Amino acid sequence: MWYLYMLRCSDGSLYTGITKDIDRRVKEHNGGKIGAKAIKGKLPAELVYSEEYPNMTEAARREREIKGWTRVKKLLLIGGLP
Repeated sequence: MWYLYMLRCSDGSLYTGITKDIDRRVKEHNGGKIGAKAIKGKLPAELVYSEEYPNMTEAARREREIKGWTRVKKLLLIGGLP
């Protein structure tokens, strides 16, 4: 299984990625050495959303879709707006 995941960084920004192991990936991000450059300096990051996919292709397709969304639409997806 592959997962699309979304993190909320300490500055309130959102980061979207894909992985085969969400727990490991969140730990890597928060560890600061293997995590994405986009969130360095914005740690800690908290997992706020995930979706499960049967393969990397589908997870990556969804990741590209969500990364093209506005912040408001992302917040609506994760339940961050009333």
